[in-house]
Amino acid sequence: MEYVEIARAESERGELVLRERRNGAGPTTLELRANGVFVMDTLETGSEQALAESALAQVADPRAVVVGGLGLGFTMHAVLADSRVQKCAVVEIEQALVDWMRDGTVPHGPSLLADERVTVVVADIAVALAEAPPASYDLVLLDVDNGPGYLVHEVNAELYREPFLRSARRALRPGGALAIWSAAETPELLDVLTAVFDDAHGHGHRVRLQDRDERYWLYVARVPSRT
Repeated sequence: MEYVEIARAESERGELVLRERRNGAGPTTLELRANGVFVMDTLETGSEQALAESALAQVADPRAVVVGGLGLGFTMHAVLADSRVQKCAVVEIEQALVDWMRDGTVPHGPSLLADERVTVVVADIAVALAEAPPASYDLVLLDVDNGPGYLVHEVNAELYREPFLRSARRALRPGGALAIWSAAETPELLDVLTAVFDDAHGHGHRVRLQDRDERYWLYVARVPSRT
């Protein structure tokens, strides 16, 4: 296995590296790492697809969606595959990652970002939702970590606590939902979601990764519809 660095950037959160993973005559895989920790690659995108599809199924009319975390664009891409979506705002804290997607360093990036429904905002998702006008979105997808037990940055722990979750609820329209993807069952997350939203649940999803079955969890919290 050969690794070739494609791009590197430093921010106040540390180091972000994009590299190619080459396996002889096999396909080349693009891999993203933050502070040496694997974040995602272009080979296994099943969890991003499942997150988007499962979350979209929770809302009757997801016209306006916000995705917390750009990554390599696969969650956003799956959201845009739903014809009901009229607007998709992607909030990404790392300017370098947005640049790599825009300038073709990530080869599929420019075509994904060319969709006229997409707006990319370089910001902390916590700040973006706190500043959003009330009832701005039908669906918020949180895709910055693999759940509270697998943080990309320790500061992200705040995204699974009550103040942020109340900002998310405020930004949602009646009938809207917040969806959080987690690599493990997390009862504590369900508890705080229930405290903030009243209506919250979690359910397991089987995802096929690297020829093995994995069980991920989707946590969904809903805002009541108007009656």
